Order: sequence, then structure tokens, then C-alpha cells
Amino acid sequence: MSVTQAASDEILIARIAQGDRLAMQVLYGRHHVRVFRFGLRLVRDEQIAEDLISEVFLDVWRQAGKFEGRSAVTTWLLAITRFKALSALRRRKDVGLDDETANAIEDTSDDPEVVVQKKDTGEALRKCLTGLSPEHREIVDLVYYHEKSVEEVAEIVGIPENTVKTRLFYARKKLAELLKAAGIERGWP
Repeated sequence: MSVTQAASDEILIARIAQGDRLAMQVLYGRHHVRVFRFGLRLVRDEQIAEDLISEVFLDVWRQAGKFEGRSAVTTWLLAITRFKALSALRRRKDVGLDDETANAIEDTSDDPEVVVQKKDTGEALRKCLTGLSPEHREIVDLVYYHEKSVEEVAEIVGIPENTVKTRLFYARKKLAELLKAAGIERGWP
């Protein structure tokens, strides 16, 4: 995310705190897909993830005046999403934490052979991700899919930075073992 967009997100939050509906629409348009995807990875249910979007942005509308700017707006949004998702999971004890619902986005500029290779590798990667503990999957998701820094992940998850680094180290190590066992060598087609 650019510095300009981060600054404009903070301006939008300030305007939302003053009751500006247009600012809320702009913020929603900019971040609802990210919130949905992160929520979906946590709850594994599209309907619940859709509900999370509404809850998260309703909280933003209500709590915008309390945003202190100590973190990026996206970090704040994902922290709210995580809290809401974990609450939803606690309410639904029958939900397993498998990674089956995550979908790969195909690169239309690749030739069909590369597309198939990527799809197979992506499916193998998703399957291997299910072999990680929920704590490790969450760290990998935030760092690699949401491109959050260690500091931002620590803030979102509510753990020390060194714990994030340790979990990331062991998650990578375990993922490499699982990928090797699945016949996937390093690299992407």
C-alpha cells in the first residue's frame, strides 16, 4: 500500500468520525474485499464472512472517533475482522478449520500448461497449509496473503513480535516439509 493511500485512509477515518457517509463508502469500497478474504480464511464459510464485512464496517462507523492512528487503517480493519471471526467461531463449535474453501486466482496471461501447473501447485500448497496449526496458518495468511509486517501481525493477533517471528519460522519449516512430502520442490511455475 502506498504512503498516499495510507494517509488518505486516515483522512477517511477522520471524516467517518464526523459522520461522513461518502467517506465510509470510499473506505468500504477500498477494503471490503480484503476484509472478506481474511474473514473467509478464518471462518471457512462464505455467508459468515459476508456477515463479518457488515459487522466490521459497522464497528468502523461507530468507533472511527476512537481510531488513534498508532497503526495503519488496514491493520486496524484486519484486527477487528480477526476479533469478529474468532467470536463467530466460538459461537459455531461445529466448524472445522480446514483450508478447502480458499480459491486460487488464475493468471489469465499464462499458457494452459503453466495454468495447470500453478493450479496443481496451489492446490497442493492449500492442502499443505491445512497441516499447519491454526496459529501458524494465521501468521502465514497475514504475512504472505495480506502482506503485513511482523509488527502489524503482532498488533493484529495480540502477541509479541518475537512470537510472530518464531511462529513464522516454524510455519515455514513445517510447510517446506509438507510440500517436499507432496512432491513440490521450491519455486513456482
